[in-house]
Amino acid sequence: MKVPSPSAREAASMYGTAVAVFLVIVVAALQGSAPAESPFPFHIPLDPEGTLELSWNVSYAEETVYFQLLVRELKAGVLFGMSDRGELENADLVVLWTDRDGAYFGDAWSDQKGQVHLDSQQDYQLLRAQRTPEGLCLLFKRPFGTCDPNDYLIEDGTVHLVYGLLEEPLQSLEAINTSGLRTGLQRVQLLKPSIPQPALPADTRTMEIRAPDVLIPGQQTTYWCYIAELPDGFPRHHIVMIGKQRPSREGSFSGGEHVGVGSQRAPAPQYEPIVTEGNEALVHHMEVFQCAAEFESVPHFSGPCDSKMKPQRLNYCRHVLAAWALGAKAFYYPEEAGLAFGGPGSSRFLRLEVHYHNPLVIRGRRDSSGIRLYYTATLRRFDAGIMELGLVYTPVMAIPPQETAFVLTGYCTDKCTQLALPPSGIHVFASQLHTHLTGRKVVTVLARDGRETEVVNRDSHYSPHFQEIRMLRKVVSVHPGGFGILEEMCVNYMHYYPQTQLELCKSAVDPGFLQKYFHLVNRFNSEEVCTCPQASVPEQFASVPWNSFNREVLKALYGFAPISMHCNKSSAVRFQGEWNQQPLPEIVSRLEEPTPHCPASRAQSPTGPTVLSIGEGKG
Repeated sequence: MKVPSPSAREAASMYGTAVAVFLVIVVAALQGSAPAESPFPFHIPLDPEGTLELSWNVSYAEETVYFQLLVRELKAGVLFGMSDRGELENADLVVLWTDRDGAYFGDAWSDQKGQVHLDSQQDYQLLRAQRTPEGLCLLFKRPFGTCDPNDYLIEDGTVHLVYGLLEEPLQSLEAINTSGLRTGLQRVQLLKPSIPQPALPADTRTMEIRAPDVLIPGQQTTYWCYIAELPDGFPRHHIVMIGKQRPSREGSFSGGEHVGVGSQRAPAPQYEPIVTEGNEALVHHMEVFQCAAEFESVPHFSGPCDSKMKPQRLNYCRHVLAAWALGAKAFYYPEEAGLAFGGPGSSRFLRLEVHYHNPLVIRGRRDSSGIRLYYTATLRRFDAGIMELGLVYTPVMAIPPQETAFVLTGYCTDKCTQLALPPSGIHVFASQLHTHLTGRKVVTVLARDGRETEVVNRDSHYSPHFQEIRMLRKVVSVHPGGFGILEEMCVNYMHYYPQTQLELCKSAVDPGFLQKYFHLVNRFNSEEVCTCPQASVPEQFASVPWNSFNREVLKALYGFAPISMHCNKSSAVRFQGEWNQQPLPEIVSRLEEPTPHCPASRAQSPTGPTVLSIGEGKG
């Protein structure tokens, strides 16, 4: 970094010298904790045009994220940061901006009107600014928590990254209003767990599940469904790793035929960062589902998932095999477990679902992206399983209109786990959260004897538009008699081993008590809610006059009424027992909410923006 010499900028010059010295230590530390080929193992494009590319690494020892932002075709500056839901108002920002004299880098924030202000506490620290053949490369760091009221707390779960491009030089930072910029957002999990990658078996082979030659619709959001078919007689295997890959002809399934199945030997574990070239910013996330085994055939289909032409049987392809989202690296199963597919009792039909995020409404782009499965014929000690926890898909659990926050809770009760789990318990190593469009926060808690013992996972900024299988930072063991609690309208697909017969453990309010609620509404309101047998629950909810009394009573009902439990086997049959009108699990001791940890020292933090001139070569 070249620092200007005028005396008015002496403080910035002194800080620039400190940055140069500190940089060597930082890069060395990152290289020690990341693959040798790159100190920044995670990458995402920020904008659909490829102007901004973000790479990052995480130091849990320092509780710090290191960012590398590549800006192609820089004009007058760039904003980057985080906010609660991806809005540019009330955002935590770092800004590179220019005036007629020089360039500046500083920690900033935006108010509720989008006006940008310099932060009195500079927590984003610039480590290097460098011109490269690709563009301007900025290396900077930021602690997880800063205890600055204008800063975003970086925590486990989804982070909404925001950006903006400055087209013209400015007189000052305060001249920026985000409403006048070209802006956007990208969702990602920043705090990736640091987990060693297990070695793959020597006989590991690969196959790609991909939709061939999709013409991406010219609209902002598209979910594309495609049916692939495994060959007749495909034997039982274990999936041991999941990644995404550039489309190829080897070991792939496309157009209903298979090409070279099992003929491709897998490479050594490495990051596979490419979908169809040029579509990196459009392919947002992908999932592979296995269809229900009772169907001997599933019609081939390639089209939008909400199409009226979609065959009805695709709705029975819901067993998750694989999921990938932007920024995710390869997903490894533990060395002692693998996810079984193929063989007797397993459907040959798979549904690939690709979410295209096309905010610029680009037309004419074709795509053949997909998910690569790594599998072995050498079966591991344990079958991995996927258990669905949370709320039953039923209209009896409803959220009144115009609510800003409303908690719904699903249970997997101790009665169910005592029946279904082995005496040695199960080991949960990953999970995928899912909600409908109203979901904003999801917490899964493990409890035993009425006491919450452990948070399995927490996503305080959850988005239904960003779903991926996430490795847990540590394996969580669940024993018979323990039970799970999920807060908010959600489902948690828990990945665990050894596999049990329990596939679904969910709850909903007892329907009879909900009808008592509708009768109570009628007693206290002039408007009538039909409680006749022919009225559906959605129709009844639509008739409720949503005043404060009716809202609070419904909230209270969900907090004390008995529940109907679904403790189901993979055959969709419930375990033997009485599951209706079950009492709510009683929680006598709750875990405290996590508190932010403030950095111990700010000795190396600048007191104002860093002044720099952006030259060629190293900064």
